[in-house]
Amino acid sequence: MPATKITFKGALGAELAAKLDAPEEKPRAYALFAHCFTCGKDLNAINRIAKALNDDGIALFRFDFTGLGRSNGDFANTNFSSNVADLLAAAEYMRQELEAPSIMVGHSLGGAATLVAAGQVPEVKAVATIAAPFDSENVLKQFSEDLHSIEKNGEATVSLAGRPFKIKHQFVEDARAQNVETAIRGLRKPLLVMHSPVDETVSVDHARRIFETAKHPKSYVSLDLADHLLMQRPHDGIYVARVLSAWASQYLDS
Repeated sequence: MPATKITFKGALGAELAAKLDAPEEKPRAYALFAHCFTCGKDLNAINRIAKALNDDGIALFRFDFTGLGRSNGDFANTNFSSNVADLLAAAEYMRQELEAPSIMVGHSLGGAATLVAAGQVPEVKAVATIAAPFDSENVLKQFSEDLHSIEKNGEATVSLAGRPFKIKHQFVEDARAQNVETAIRGLRKPLLVMHSPVDETVSVDHARRIFETAKHPKSYVSLDLADHLLMQRPHDGIYVARVLSAWASQYLDS
């Protein structure tokens, strides 16, 4: 089924672009997906995950965070806190217009934001992370050489994945101020941690720390040879969706 294009208002007041990928039959569940830092909802890996979940009867709601992809707003004014708030705004839109998400999934920094946001969405019955960092401060490594300039001048234009992005000091301060560990410890929802041992962007040690901090029930699945973005091997995204669907099924209503 073609994805349905949707817009909704994000945490900072901008119109955010979203897609709903739904199976032909009535969905057995709705999942909310949070993409990685400076990525977007249309990443090929997410397309594959959406299709595979649809094949298993799960609808996927995905959106571009403020200032990214087709969403409005200024990326320079965003931070980890606004990402969490955008996720909560997306969950509220789903609650009002579709059905509240029973599954939340986050990739990379979107995974860390999901760990914080999921505890604030009472309808969520299962949470999954893909290549997520244990703390939001880990994202600063991606532009560590520019940190001095950002702190000195208040902002700097940095290159991320070959594209220029303006990063303000408020982004750095917000990343350092977060306490994702506390959110993980208090999540008290079934958690699936998926991570590749050869991930060069977010070390697999982050997965260990997430898993050890979380309360039961919790599960860990190694993505073996997958790269951070699940792009080099197309079947990695499909595998993630298949594992997620099978794992989450035990927590969904019949």
